[in-house]
Amino acid sequence: MLPEKLHDVLSYEGVVSLTTWTPEGPHVNNTWNTYIVEKDDDRLLIPAAGMNSTETDLDVNNRITVGAREVEGFNGYQGTGFRITGTAKLIDEGEDYEKMKKQFSFLRKVLEIKVEEAKQLL
Repeated sequence: MLPEKLHDVLSYEGVVSLTTWTPEGPHVNNTWNTYIVEKDDDRLLIPAAGMNSTETDLDVNNRITVGAREVEGFNGYQGTGFRITGTAKLIDEGEDYEKMKKQFSFLRKVLEIKVEEAKQLL
């Protein structure tokens, strides 16, 4: 189950960094907090308009880390962030794809992340 504080973070606008890894090194792509759709089964869905390099990277290594920031953190610190680690794939069919396409008409595919860990950093 995703932490409640993460739900709070994702309700604010901000930049999310999506990092993939290949033998050549890391690759960073970005999206917006409010583009992330949370599912009850600990999956996150993100519209992918481009993400061509990310798609290629996922063929090599489907591990992905997502970071976000906002909301009061530990010890009253103003702002917090999460490192979300999980496995990812791009989907272009099915019920989740169709729902996301209605919400984000610009998408090419949907980046689906199965969250394995959501660690609060601040």
